[in-house]
Amino acid sequence: MNRFVLLSLVLSFAFAARADDRPNIVFILADDMGYGDVQALNPDSKIPTPHLDRLAGEGMTFTDAHSPSAVCTPTRYATLTGRYTWRSKMKTGVLNGYGRPLIEPERPTVASHLKSAGYHTAVIGKWHLGLGFQAKDDGKTWDWAKPLDYSPVDVGFERSLVIPASLDFPPYVYVEGHRITGLPDREQPAIGFPGYLRKGELGSDFSIVDCLDELTKQAAGHITKSATGDKPFFLYFPLTAPHKPVSPHPRFQGKTDLGPYGDFIVQVDWTVGEILKAIDDAGIAENTLVIYTSDNGSFMFRETDTDAPDHVKDETVQAYFEGNHTANGLLRGTKADIWEAGHRVPFFVRWPKVIKAGSTSDRTICHVDLFATAAEVAKTKLPPPTVAAPDSFSLVPLFKNQPGKFKRAPVVHHSGSGMFAIRDGDWKLVLGTGSGGREQPRGKKFESPYKLFNLKEDLGETNDRFSSEPEIAQRLETELLKMFVFEKSRR
Repeated sequence: MNRFVLLSLVLSFAFAARADDRPNIVFILADDMGYGDVQALNPDSKIPTPHLDRLAGEGMTFTDAHSPSAVCTPTRYATLTGRYTWRSKMKTGVLNGYGRPLIEPERPTVASHLKSAGYHTAVIGKWHLGLGFQAKDDGKTWDWAKPLDYSPVDVGFERSLVIPASLDFPPYVYVEGHRITGLPDREQPAIGFPGYLRKGELGSDFSIVDCLDELTKQAAGHITKSATGDKPFFLYFPLTAPHKPVSPHPRFQGKTDLGPYGDFIVQVDWTVGEILKAIDDAGIAENTLVIYTSDNGSFMFRETDTDAPDHVKDETVQAYFEGNHTANGLLRGTKADIWEAGHRVPFFVRWPKVIKAGSTSDRTICHVDLFATAAEVAKTKLPPPTVAAPDSFSLVPLFKNQPGKFKRAPVVHHSGSGMFAIRDGDWKLVLGTGSGGREQPRGKKFESPYKLFNLKEDLGETNDRFSSEPEIAQRLETELLKMFVFEKSRR
């Protein structure tokens, strides 16, 4: 090739890289971190979280952010598709490690949308949305040597290195693309709380205690490599912690006086620090959008909660509460509940080019908004709601301190057992008689009397206003029914 032609090509590629000023996007999703686990949100917390506090200080803190569900799988589906999971075939619960794929093959995702817009897309971490493990000819056992017939690669991720589900679910393996990196050659025995593990297959290259470290190393390395490319990149980094097994790496053990749970939060914070360091060292911090949040609230009950499940009263688990740490702050309930502790979560965003350091937003938002947000920052058009992301609204106006331009429908909350609530402004209507999760009474769905709370006056959800404010309750119920009708009309 003529050297002048070659030089022209090199310069054109370099110019293209400089001309594409769209931000990189890094979305970090913790597993079961509570609103009160971060000092930036809970000054009374005795757990040091310097890296998360730094992220809050250098960006925007959202004080009224919610996961789409109070449990793992449905939050992940809604986050990646911009569509509430109750619109899918999954109405309650979560998948296990062997579950079949939940994201429909034709369903656009944040990753597929950004990939089509010229982004390099990757997922490294906990998947928990179903994979395509292949059975042997007998149909009774798994053929681990066969490539999977489905992985995140099939829904828009160009690079995929994942574990199948939560770290307490077998199979305990890494899946890269469509293949397992280390075939199971051992069996992980069952372990009780707090290092809870289910019995199951264990990959030859898999270590439970080292898993989060390995995923962090891979994610940081991916950022370093991607920063030298000619495309902006999207990295989805779903963590394995502080979800059970509560097994902090030995180097973090004893870092707090709150037992293994407190030490595990310290490790999560360190993990975030490693990602921020990779971004900063690569010189791309100014135009990299970093979002940190959790897939639902903490599974921890407060020591004073008499409605905690029996396992929480076990002496081993009770060690978590040494020092009376409130993982969910002053919010009512726990993970899986329709109450605020189930789904109001930490949410920090850093984008120095756009977001003012140390800013806050009290607007009600939801992880389902990631799709529309990513589409806007990537300077692409959001598909019509009949095609994709029907429940997603861009957060960019809030990033730019233009709250008057942020318009979204009421947020719908969903508990582990399928209890609904709807939130609009200060008001929250629970369409049932209990938590719909773990706190007693669990209640029944769509059974009256419903529960109505003014969260501006009563964040702890102690003063039920259903009887005294019937017009507000009726308005909110009607708003939710409209969403149900919209979904039914599309089937």
